[in-house]
Amino acid sequence: MTNEEIFRRIDHTLLSPTATLMQIRTLCIEALDYKTASVCIPPCYVKRVHDEFPTLNICTVIGFPLGYEVTEAKVLEASRAIADGANEIDMVVNITAIKNHDFDFVMEEIQEVKAACGSHILKVIAETCYLNEDEKIMLCHSVTTAGADFIKTSTGFGSAGATKEDIKLFDKNVGKNVKIKAAGGIKTREDMEEFIKLGCSRLGTSSGVKILTGKKKQAE
Repeated sequence: MTNEEIFRRIDHTLLSPTATLMQIRTLCIEALDYKTASVCIPPCYVKRVHDEFPTLNICTVIGFPLGYEVTEAKVLEASRAIADGANEIDMVVNITAIKNHDFDFVMEEIQEVKAACGSHILKVIAETCYLNEDEKIMLCHSVTTAGADFIKTSTGFGSAGATKEDIKLFDKNVGKNVKIKAAGGIKTREDMEEFIKLGCSRLGTSSGVKILTGKKKQAE
């Protein structure tokens, strides 16, 4: 698998709470240079990045990183991000609702955010480190029924990130129209290649350039 093939699947990410505009600009230049799938950036930077890099595919996060905002807040966040120029939305699922086994709520919230996204891509972040196997399977069904475009493993801010076992579980339980994104803890080229072989259409990482080229990442 070539570097170019891997870069085309990477959401080049910088979501640090201390991320500066200069670092975000460097991230965007890297994304254009290496032709990554997108940049994934904080919502507060979306409009500035869209204005400065109008050809760049912008992804941002909502309900991030804990997911327990009220649905109306997530819908507003998604609508504003798209108005500012985002093409893709990564939403943290309501983990408390999953723990309460209120999957009707989980599905309805995803549906409402997807309606706000319209034709734009919605990725639902599961934060798998907090869920047991049955909860992950039920979430796969909710994501599929709600019409989201992707299920994503992790925020990168939880206690653990993507695992091969979770990718296999997702691949077995999501519908054919739902793609998979692995994020959190992707440290090596071998990780990237294995996640792709297991069925991931996207990889979320802040270290893709460093892993694949040996160059320092933008935050260093």
